[in-house]
Amino acid sequence: MAQKPSIPKGTRDFSPEEVSKREYIVQTIKKQFQHFGFQPIETPSFENSDTLMGKYGEEGDRLIFKILNSGDFLRKVKNDLYTEKDSLKLTPKISEKALRYDLTVPFARYVVQHQNEIDFPFKRYQIQPVWRADRPQKGRFREFFQCDADVVGSNSLWQEVEFVQLYDVVFTQLKLAGVSIKMNNRKILSGFAEVIGESDKLIDFTVALDKLDKIGEEGVTKEMQEKGISAEAIKTIRPIFSLGGNFSDKIASLKEILASSEIGKKGIEELEFVQKAIEKMPLQTANLDLDVTLARGLNYYTGAIFEVAAPPDVKMGSIGGGGRYDDLTGIFGLNNISGIGISFGLDRIYLVLEELDLFPNSAKNNTKVIFINFGQKEALYAMQAVQKLRENGINAELYPDSAKMKKQMNYANKRDIAYVVLAGSKEMENQEFTLKNMKTGKQDNFGFEKMLKVLQ
Repeated sequence: MAQKPSIPKGTRDFSPEEVSKREYIVQTIKKQFQHFGFQPIETPSFENSDTLMGKYGEEGDRLIFKILNSGDFLRKVKNDLYTEKDSLKLTPKISEKALRYDLTVPFARYVVQHQNEIDFPFKRYQIQPVWRADRPQKGRFREFFQCDADVVGSNSLWQEVEFVQLYDVVFTQLKLAGVSIKMNNRKILSGFAEVIGESDKLIDFTVALDKLDKIGEEGVTKEMQEKGISAEAIKTIRPIFSLGGNFSDKIASLKEILASSEIGKKGIEELEFVQKAIEKMPLQTANLDLDVTLARGLNYYTGAIFEVAAPPDVKMGSIGGGGRYDDLTGIFGLNNISGIGISFGLDRIYLVLEELDLFPNSAKNNTKVIFINFGQKEALYAMQAVQKLRENGINAELYPDSAKMKKQMNYANKRDIAYVVLAGSKEMENQEFTLKNMKTGKQDNFGFEKMLKVLQ
């Protein structure tokens, strides 16, 4: 007996309805990308390993899918290296390419490689799949799409303002209210480390701080102490663990906490710029919140940091994020090119919209009308009408076989097709069509033009 086929863990098949719903999200995002002046690019699904490795930190390197060299990839490996069984040493010898981990580093590579063809500032969007050798769980997959927008070649804080607005407009269009756009600044985090005298432990400090909502104040304190941060330093910074109030209140508190840090004060200045601009141009449905514990992407973020949280009644991780990276292209030799970018988590947004039943019926992109097949002559008459309906933008089809009526009607019901057309000998004689509304059960006889108007 043949073994039942399967797919790798962390990957999925998508049904026609799921594909249509995903396309609804993608088209909504893409439309707003274009409204904001972003241009599309695409990059290969795999890159040279040295393009990706070392750009995401040790954890990121571990999660990159490596591609084995073609041919007899072990032939060139020396016996002592093979018998040593050290995967870190062996991998570069047998794998020169890897599946992309995100769209940001390939974009940086693209900018450097095509710098003489690009007009700066360059605003690009990119919607393509990425791969991560992660542990699959709800909302976390090994193959998933990212929807990114970036601007490179501008230091202007108006870009931060635009990205806040972009998030708000997209989620407003998706009817997803109550989304929280969390914002922080790398300079704020550097300021915290500076005022407690632990600048050399910035990464350890912020990694622990980022877990505040998961392990609580006690857990964060314990982790910081384990990383060698003194009890006195933790006591000094403890007020940020319970920083409350609105954006303005938190800014006021930060001005006291970071009064002795120049880099911290610079971070406050940048946050205030965005806040005041948004006050003059209020968001439609999203909330802008200052979260001083937010510390994602510290390996390359240098200014603003974003993370988008789903509405509080949905249990889901972030559905978007990003930040400013003042010299990301420097990893490929092109220095002093400032950039900022954000990403939409397509798969998680899908799960949220599904849970809240926010997909419109139009997102199914279904056939609107199907013609019953009564036989060869009737089928030709029906197909002529089907062709004209399609020319007028109506999704229409003919059931391919002259099966029993009940079977054809059941097929229409199962596919949730809105209308069925019956065109037998009587309709052909009168040059008419019997149009049945499958939801109400009502049916009427129309000429083609009247039927077209009803369907439109």
